[in-house]
Amino acid sequence: MIKVGVVGYGVIGRRVADAISAQPDMDLIGVVKKKPDYKARLAIAKGFSLFSVDNEGTKTFAESKIQVSGELKDLLDKIDIVVDASPSNVGATNRKVYENYGVRVIYQGGESPEIAENSFVAQCNYEKAKGKKSIRVVSCNTTGLCRILSSLDLNFGIERVRAMIIRRATDPDDTGKGIIDAVSVDPIKIPSHHGPDVNTVLPNLRIITTAVKIPTTHLHLHTLIISLKNNKTTEEQIIDSLSDMTRIILISGKDGFKSTGQLFDYARELGRCRSDLFELAVWKDSIRIIDSELYVYMGVAQEAITVPENIDAIRAISGGYTREESIGMTNKTLNILH
Repeated sequence: MIKVGVVGYGVIGRRVADAISAQPDMDLIGVVKKKPDYKARLAIAKGFSLFSVDNEGTKTFAESKIQVSGELKDLLDKIDIVVDASPSNVGATNRKVYENYGVRVIYQGGESPEIAENSFVAQCNYEKAKGKKSIRVVSCNTTGLCRILSSLDLNFGIERVRAMIIRRATDPDDTGKGIIDAVSVDPIKIPSHHGPDVNTVLPNLRIITTAVKIPTTHLHLHTLIISLKNNKTTEEQIIDSLSDMTRIILISGKDGFKSTGQLFDYARELGRCRSDLFELAVWKDSIRIIDSELYVYMGVAQEAITVPENIDAIRAISGGYTREESIGMTNKTLNILH
């Protein structure tokens, strides 16, 4: 059994903790919370051992009448691998602590790529992560882009990619940022950070990304224009290729998928906890090839798409599984459609 701890029990940490608990080869030793809020109480209600960050945090939990099993340092003594699901840039602060305890670490996409030995998307570079001391699971948007682009590049060859990312403004439980009544281009930066982040996984891919934020909380929408090297590629070949790729589902406007709202509803009707959609959703009827350029729309569930990548990252960094074995186990335990 791989002994794992999760630091941070927010949007990603809660989902990763549940996913770890579903794995037959993993033992969730505990989760770390900074604040004694309802999420901390939920962790205990689920039977998870709850740890504070430090002694001061323990006192804060005691004042709220929440019993903790120890502090971060106590958890690190008991585990093989830590998944740092802290807010952006907090992982960099925790890095020295992890190094002192000699545990292997999985960071999230909110951290700088330099924090880990390599960035990670399971189907793209699983083998490169095997046996590493630290890896970084890239962000939701980068994960979605890498899934589809690695497949298309392998099968047809990609000359270049231009992607517009239409981002949700914030997550559903984040009332601090609110939902602005505008389309935001802040920061005004071309390329957006997503393209360079893709290159941390697919270094030879030519990609330019732009991004805007819109007033919604569920899912990102991507529009891609992909110049293909093989100018004889057909739309049917693209569809067949994507149909064979794991963690990609093809959807259709004819079936009622007219917005990200229907995608969220679809995941809910599948009986997924929290309406999580682990798969990248590609609109089949958006796939068009015009003058050797492929046009496509796709939806990325920002809260869920990186969860299976974290599970595969745990297995990769432990060094005991092949890519196919890990992805197969993860897909089965999380009921991923394909």
